[in-house]
Amino acid sequence: MTQDELKQAVARAAFEYVESLLENDTVIGVGTGSTANLFIAELGKIQHRIYATVASSEESARRLKEFNIPVLDLNSAGTLRVYVDGADEANEHLQLIKGGGAALTREKIIAAASEEFVCIADESKLVPILGNFPLPVEVIPMARSYAAREIVKLGGDPVYREGCITDNGNNILDIYNLEILDPRKLETQLNQITGVVCNGLFAERGADRLLLGTSAGVKTYLPLV
Repeated sequence: MTQDELKQAVARAAFEYVESLLENDTVIGVGTGSTANLFIAELGKIQHRIYATVASSEESARRLKEFNIPVLDLNSAGTLRVYVDGADEANEHLQLIKGGGAALTREKIIAAASEEFVCIADESKLVPILGNFPLPVEVIPMARSYAAREIVKLGGDPVYREGCITDNGNNILDIYNLEILDPRKLETQLNQITGVVCNGLFAERGADRLLLGTSAGVKTYLPLV
């Protein structure tokens, strides 16, 4: 199977799982990126049954509205029953690196506000140690250089993602050459740098379920205890 076929398979599996949870007032959190877009297309097939969604980016909100699926602001939605989104990397504890699409802050907020976080990805995203994918960090523009210097002290090589402005009006630094042996610790350290809005480590609040597209079919992973 091609990578696109694997993504389509996990999007369909996530749709079937979410469909089984639907009640009259179920609000679904929807992520950002290529795999999430396929999930949105699946939701479009039953748009008349969907009470409402909350989107992690302006782009995802636009796609949902194209399918006539209601989109709420999180402040008016309350706690979400389930959040579905992709990942750039995942380990066996279902700790993730996210933010390749620059939506990491809103993604992390929605994950925190959801009862269940379902991650959907193809098998290339499952890794023994996080860090081969550069770790995104969202920073206030005036703090970009300062935050980069502090990140160097933690052992990373930050690179400014030129031409990228987040939906929140901020910049992205991508940290290269990290071997993240303690994701929770690094997540906290990065968040303590003044001017950092959020970082792409989802360790304190990782996924509750990983649907992984493989050549042998979609496999379900739960976090190792």
